Amino acid sequence: MRPFTYAAPATVTEAIDALVASGPGAKLLAGGTNLYDLMRLEVETPPAVVDIHRLAELTIIDATGPTELVFGSGARMADVAEDPTVKSDYPALSESLWRAASQQLRNMATLGGNLLQRTRCGYFRGGAPYACNKREPGSGCDARGGIDTGHAVLGVSDACIATYPGDFAVALIAFDALIDVAGPGGERTMALADLHLEPGDTPHREHTLDADELILRIRVPLTPAGRGSTYLKIRPRESYAFALASAAAALALDGDGTVDDCRIALGGVATRPWRALAAEASLIGGPLTEQAARRAGEIAFAGARPGRHNAFKIELGIRTVGDALRIAARRAAG
Repeated sequence: MRPFTYAAPATVTEAIDALVASGPGAKLLAGGTNLYDLMRLEVETPPAVVDIHRLAELTIIDATGPTELVFGSGARMADVAEDPTVKSDYPALSESLWRAASQQLRNMATLGGNLLQRTRCGYFRGGAPYACNKREPGSGCDARGGIDTGHAVLGVSDACIATYPGDFAVALIAFDALIDVAGPGGERTMALADLHLEPGDTPHREHTLDADELILRIRVPLTPAGRGSTYLKIRPRESYAFALASAAAALALDGDGTVDDCRIALGGVATRPWRALAAEASLIGGPLTEQAARRAGEIAFAGARPGRHNAFKIELGIRTVGDALRIAARRAAG
């Protein structure tokens, strides 16, 4: 780990000022569960670290509002996962958090840090002699044609096939979540779906935040589909592990079982949190039959581009979508 300066601002405004004053490469420290690992591996070598974990204004959890849930970016994963309203009215959000990490990590990790965590691709984390365009732009991608079992099949490019590792963002985009962001120019609001970038030719650019911006809060619009939701995560072992495939599914049904609203998002299979809009549309206005659920999964993976060893993710993902929809349907039916 390389030397760095340290600042512990008392307010968000001071934190932004510290980022600006520290110059290029400065990093925010919240829970530290991802940044510390990356600094130890020298994937991240920030000249300055700005510690925001004590900022009370970032830790709010408000699930009582009439139109939306509000979570501060500094709220701990464990606290949001166990919030009674979140657990009962938005089980997909709660499940995406408690299935994401060990209890120890959930007690430390923050929502904002979780959204911005970096890939667990072994070539990215391993460094030299492996080529990785995320670590060194233009160097190549040894994952392509290499050991790609855990890599993405959706949103990939010739420059990168690294999988986005998070769970919470997958559930959030299914509910059209928004984020409020602050920087030197003030605050702005954006759809969470616009935060993460596909790799394209610039895989080192992973999100749309400026270097001197931070996430203030996450806002989730209320929807009747919230109660009929689930986050299903398929992984090599039941305890803490990253997803081979996952699906956030939410349904609202009318009195005769017709699908009025449908939300589907995918994790573990794409280079960013992946919303399956065409799959959703295929279910609206009809009953959720076994055949319809299977067809939705097939539509969700219609554009998949597998590598040497990860083609199994397509069928696994299709089945995961179908299973998640059936769980969501049972919950929606009461």
